[in-house]
Amino acid sequence: MIEAIGLTKRYGKTVAVDDLSFTVAPGRVTGFLGPNGAGKSTTMRMMLGLDRPTAGKVLIDGKPYASLDRPLRTVGALLDAKWVHPNRSAKAHLEWLAKSNGLPARRVDDVIDMVGLTKVAKRRAGGFSLGMSQRLGIAGALLGDPKVLLFDEPVNGLDPEGILWIRRFMQNLAAEGRTVLVSSHLLSEMAVTAQDLVVIGRGRLISQTSTERFIQEATENSVRVRSPHADKLGAMLVDKGFTVRNGEDGALTVSGAGSDQIGDIAASGGVVLHELSPQHGSLEQAFMQLTGESVEYHAELVETGEVTAR
Repeated sequence: MIEAIGLTKRYGKTVAVDDLSFTVAPGRVTGFLGPNGAGKSTTMRMMLGLDRPTAGKVLIDGKPYASLDRPLRTVGALLDAKWVHPNRSAKAHLEWLAKSNGLPARRVDDVIDMVGLTKVAKRRAGGFSLGMSQRLGIAGALLGDPKVLLFDEPVNGLDPEGILWIRRFMQNLAAEGRTVLVSSHLLSEMAVTAQDLVVIGRGRLISQTSTERFIQEATENSVRVRSPHADKLGAMLVDKGFTVRNGEDGALTVSGAGSDQIGDIAASGGVVLHELSPQHGSLEQAFMQLTGESVEYHAELVETGEVTAR
């Protein structure tokens, strides 16, 4: 488990993290989300003792990171995929990490195989693509077979096959009872990867809940309806107190009613239905709804299609 308690980090007059408290439970993948500049990377660095908090603390299984003996056996992390000596081979880099934490040399071959780098294990890491570097960073995080894993933007540079692989890999790690915290800007991927979310903005906690509940509470669910008697059905639904919007394709979008209710109302009036499909909000919509006030730089579309910052 990870516990952030009253975590604060100031750089002069700038407050990067502001009295932030949350927990990350084992056995689940937790997404760590926030706009650029929200304080995600700073928070993860404080978890690993790379930055010292101005106030507050982070506990890893009840202990500060600095107190851990051979920390790779407890915590594995990928914060910067390019953090590796460019002239070292992938295998030499991992052997160095293993030796620094008293890990057996045979573990190096195990993790190289896990991440699919066996064929390039003796190549210089400086010549790796970003995707290959990500896999090498993940291998380093897994070296000590840790119970707690932190990943910062782990899918950067990965192709679709690689993204699917890391998604399943993180979910399998959590299924083994490990604590998995992953920061990412790829919201569509987080929606299908993370069971829980910690969302921050301007260094403060915005929400900590399950992914499903986060989406439900921040977005409006509706039902799309198509019928040759759309006008009649729309009037019936409005009479029942539901909100009905007409789409350009002739379909109705109904808010405040479930599919069963709409189907029953249509049947009572002898209205034929050609489509009755629930429409659910997305993680992207929910994220934009709840973090809009925390975005440092906004952009708006103008009539020419150009984007202007404000």
